[in-house]
Amino acid sequence: MQTVKIAAFKIIGLSVRTSNANGQSAQDIGALWGKFMSEGISSKIPNKIEDTVFSIYTNYEGDHTMPYDTVLGCKVDSLDEIPEGMIGQSFEGGEHVKFVAKGNLAQGAVYQTWGTIWGSELDRKYTADFEVYGEKAQNPADAEVDIFVAVN
Repeated sequence: MQTVKIAAFKIIGLSVRTSNANGQSAQDIGALWGKFMSEGISSKIPNKIEDTVFSIYTNYEGDHTMPYDTVLGCKVDSLDEIPEGMIGQSFEGGEHVKFVAKGNLAQGAVYQTWGTIWGSELDRKYTADFEVYGEKAQNPADAEVDIFVAVN
């Protein structure tokens, strides 16, 4: 675990409102990923500055047990052009603790890391936490996904 300073950034992509109650987030976020991949959303994002996919958890109603938004998209340099059916959002950045999920994505490597985070004593801000699916996440059977959790 290390604390890092994240610069402000902008994302365009898809969004869903969900909750961790009763496995709802697994269904909703799984469906969001399915749509993102099957419809080639990444290639339709204007003003994209990199191909890395971000899965952002934001607009929390409270802590991780309350509803929140998941935004799946790519970093952009402008929110001036947002395609129909997509959303654009700015994130302030700030202090985050970095975790790394390693293993098979289909076998819950990322979810298991979130279990560790939820059970930790981190002083979380609940502003915007995110996963980064970059080069090391291209092989889903042996992936590395960086997870950044906003802290006070």
